Amino acid sequence: METKNIMIVGVGGQGSLLASKLLGHLLLSEGYDVKVSEVHGMSQRGGSVVTYVRYGDKVFSPVIDKGEADYIVSFELLEAARWLPYLKKGGQVVTNIQMIDPMPVITGSAEYPEDLVEKMEAYGFRVDAMDCLKLAGEAGNIRSVNLVLLGRLSRYFDLSEDKWMEAIEAVVKPKFADINKKAFYLGKNAT
Repeated sequence: METKNIMIVGVGGQGSLLASKLLGHLLLSEGYDVKVSEVHGMSQRGGSVVTYVRYGDKVFSPVIDKGEADYIVSFELLEAARWLPYLKKGGQVVTNIQMIDPMPVITGSAEYPEDLVEKMEAYGFRVDAMDCLKLAGEAGNIRSVNLVLLGRLSRYFDLSEDKWMEAIEAVVKPKFADINKKAFYLGKNAT
């Protein structure tokens, strides 16, 4: 199998590390060679962060170059747009529609771009965008946006729901497992 590449992008503190750890665990349990990068960016200061998950028969590096990502999973809308050069032709964006103002917007030196989903689609990208924060709240904890996103991402994988549930149970603290499973289902089944 050729190597597949997933970028998980967002703003520090949103849960991208847990998402990449869970995804890596799932893919390892399916027998793939998996490389998961460390978090890159200003994760402790609310800045842009990215992790890479690469899997296949044999993976030699955790790094994804421009034009190589099969999927971009984004916790924040502007981050989805920021990392688009890394998406390969025919790749898929799965994104939360939440908008978190970056420092230039906060200081008034820039404006948050409007209509980002429409702009990404106009450039020919496939975009699956939804209000993950709202669904995480319905699951019982707004911090479960990461599992809402993974639930949505699961629609593009040929892996059984049971395998995803096993990965959640293995990676998530037991006291949060039920909320995270609910968040996963809400993301997967949202219309």
